[in-house]
Amino acid sequence: MKNASAPVRGRPREFDPDKALAAALEIFWRRGYEGASLAELTEAMGITKPSLYACFGNKESLFRKALDLYERDKLCYVKSALEAPTAKEVAERLLRGALAMQCGSTDPKGCMGVISSVANTSHAECIREEILARRASSDRALVERFERAKEEGDLPPGVEPRALALYLSTILQGIAVQAGSGVAEGRLTQLVDTTLAMWPSA
Repeated sequence: MKNASAPVRGRPREFDPDKALAAALEIFWRRGYEGASLAELTEAMGITKPSLYACFGNKESLFRKALDLYERDKLCYVKSALEAPTAKEVAERLLRGALAMQCGSTDPKGCMGVISSVANTSHAECIREEILARRASSDRALVERFERAKEEGDLPPGVEPRALALYLSTILQGIAVQAGSGVAEGRLTQLVDTTLAMWPSA
């Protein structure tokens, strides 16, 4: 009698890859790349190591897919922010979006990129480079948006778009770090309001 549990070519997977990836994202977000063990990942994903490798590749490949999901679902407000009509509205959408994400009740606190880019081991160097490359791409988009704002007269002549983008990125990362350390939503809201009140106007 044929064993019913024997693997069959083309057999549908017994787990939902999207749900498994979402579970992996949460572990990476909480632990960082180095801190997330394969045992913890497979347990959270509800799959075996062979299934992980077959569906997602190795741990590095899984992390990259989780990072794609993080950017698509958790940072979706960024694209909308860059399309705002004024530089201040760009900043407000970014700040409010970050605040909403960090103060939500379900997601881990802190920035997944920051958590995973601080590892010092050589094994994680490729991950750190990946995160820094993605961050650089986002920073360029913000600089270009502020350069356009300056050309349109939306920013004062003395404001340097690159410096303003760095300032805003630093505030955004600070919100993630402060939220991760337990700072209350009210204080973070005050930080956002203060940043917007100090925004340079033409």
